[in-house]
Amino acid sequence: MSSLRIATYNIHKGVQGLGLRQRLEIHNLGIAVEQFDADIVCLQEVRKLHRRHAKRFANWPTVGQADFLAPPGYQAVYQSNAVTRHGEHGNALLSRWPVVEHRHEDMSDHRFEQRGLLHAEVIVDQQVLHVVVVHLGLLRASRLRQMEQLGAYIQREIFPRHPVVVAGDFNEGAGLTQAVFPALGLLPARNGPPHPPVTPTFPSRLPLLQLDHVYARGLQATAVQVPRGRIWWRMSDHLPLIVDLAFDGGRKS
Repeated sequence: MSSLRIATYNIHKGVQGLGLRQRLEIHNLGIAVEQFDADIVCLQEVRKLHRRHAKRFANWPTVGQADFLAPPGYQAVYQSNAVTRHGEHGNALLSRWPVVEHRHEDMSDHRFEQRGLLHAEVIVDQQVLHVVVVHLGLLRASRLRQMEQLGAYIQREIFPRHPVVVAGDFNEGAGLTQAVFPALGLLPARNGPPHPPVTPTFPSRLPLLQLDHVYARGLQATAVQVPRGRIWWRMSDHLPLIVDLAFDGGRKS
């Protein structure tokens, strides 16, 4: 294996549409995730359970969405961020490589938005790789404080020499990270010139903004892609971001 493929995707809880026009997309999302052929898939807005939807949709999965979406042979890790009247949802990680440890930290900035990070230690061909999945808040002031918390968490919990991937829905462009990530050695995973153009992921029907990002330390991006088209905007309001990475120094992962 000469590269490591990371995908990040906000799946909008596996349901699209409003009111009576709501439709279940989790089965199509399962096909999509398998087609990524990613080594690690970072997911946001993942349902563990939802009692009302389970009654409404006859083919609602009998297991949590993380386990349902995991391709054969993958390990699924889920951590709840928000508990609601009918269920709960949070972040998830699906890994082709062994996950030896995972943990969660609450990042809620106010009582109206429950947020958190999921941190997993993954062994990639005898190499420790730290993967942090995030979904930041809707208010910019909250996102700034959450970025400070994220930076402090990485400094506290991850050895400086260890490679790191931070992926997820930041709800803002890359400028949000400039005050925190460069000091930690985390750079945006982009392939091309020193300042390549952004890759829009939102809204999925007519993408104008890149709200979904992958940042890496100790790895370099070799390819970046965002699938587009009707089949994709029907599944979620975000498009998936898929990044191929190689360990620094040409190391084979």
